[in-house]
Amino acid sequence: MDFKKTKGLKKDSDFRKVYKHGKSFATKYLVMYVLDNKSDDTKLGISVSKKVGKAIVRNKIRRRIRESYRLNVDENVKSGYDIVFIARIASNQAEYKDIEKSVKYLVKKANLRLSE
Repeated sequence: MDFKKTKGLKKDSDFRKVYKHGKSFATKYLVMYVLDNKSDDTKLGISVSKKVGKAIVRNKIRRRIRESYRLNVDENVKSGYDIVFIARIASNQAEYKDIEKSVKYLVKKANLRLSE
């Protein structure tokens, strides 16, 4: 992932650690898990299950989540967190603005933004 401040979360073990020990926040379209990783890096992971749709649909949702994060969160995010977004089944009917609104809301609710 090419973000200014955020790196990618790649390993399955990292995802599992965030699910097990992290705090979750949810909307109609997305669930977000956040875990303090005790480092200077913020890492982002995106998970879209096969229940959401076929590969084309899953990739479209993944791109929408990534882009809304890049535009609205990346430069203002606090460092030192692992963040995982999980797409819910309802997200396959969502427009970009719905996903964007969910991402903004979840980041605000988790208090991950630097003071603006």
